[in-house]
Amino acid sequence: MREVDPAPADADAWSGVHRGLLHEGEWVRLTDAKGRRHNVLLEAGKRFFSNRGHLDHDELIGRDEGFTVTSSAGGEYLVFRPLLSEFVVSMPRGAAVVYPKDAAQIVAFADVYPGAVVVEAGAGSGALTCSLLRAVGPHGRVVSFERREEFADVARANVTRFFGGDHPAWQLIVGDVVVGLPGAELSADRVILDLLAPWECVDAAGESLRPGGLLCGYVATTTQLSRFVETLRVHGGFTEPQSWESLARDWHVEGLAVRPGHKMIGHTAFLVTARRLAPGQRPPLKRRRPAPGAYGPDYTGPRPPDFVADITD
Repeated sequence: MREVDPAPADADAWSGVHRGLLHEGEWVRLTDAKGRRHNVLLEAGKRFFSNRGHLDHDELIGRDEGFTVTSSAGGEYLVFRPLLSEFVVSMPRGAAVVYPKDAAQIVAFADVYPGAVVVEAGAGSGALTCSLLRAVGPHGRVVSFERREEFADVARANVTRFFGGDHPAWQLIVGDVVVGLPGAELSADRVILDLLAPWECVDAAGESLRPGGLLCGYVATTTQLSRFVETLRVHGGFTEPQSWESLARDWHVEGLAVRPGHKMIGHTAFLVTARRLAPGQRPPLKRRRPAPGAYGPDYTGPRPPDFVADITD
């Protein structure tokens, strides 16, 4: 496997964060008193219109972010540059986006670190891609596979829009990861799968991952979760898969009125992680008592060949 050459270090190009005075050509986020948000691309001479009148872009350009501006009809707006978590939930979509709560856990639990070589499949709308590019830093690389050309176009536009140009650490490949990944001859540190059938990619991911590398799957349904986990067990070259989901709930805090908020981000997807073993190595034989019927005649999925049910305990 060939080593991936590090991309050139350019802090501004890598971070997607802009500091200092607002300037023409960058995005700002306007938030009114009711919490309604508007993303605006600043252009000299242009106006932003809403049900509360209009704002001239020239009133915003050249000022430090974090100020309040009043529209022609008296509406007040807070002006900030958008955070990544705010950007991804409002950006144009081809495929569904990976929500910030899941992207954060992928970066943390998949241990995506500065300098890592990360393979992502598929790219979707580019939401997770932005988080991965930030995490790998100036000496890493993210290689994204996307089967559908129209989704790849959306992802490319969103990533370029967020970082303000072509990101030097990113390579977007239009094609099937099962076919393209072995041909790319990458020595990957992490493989992130956000696909309808991630179990089809386990062999290709296993060949590309370094020993100790980590595979992370993002799946929406319990049937996908089951088949992906069991396929990893059957493969034999990974540690026991870990599966979980996260739920995010806001809280209302006002004086003594402290209670859960009325809005909650519930189930979005399941996350699965497993680490790659060294070539020829097998994990210790797992002895466990399965639930009655877990691998009975009605179960048609993969069956671990060395599974042993401990029925003596």
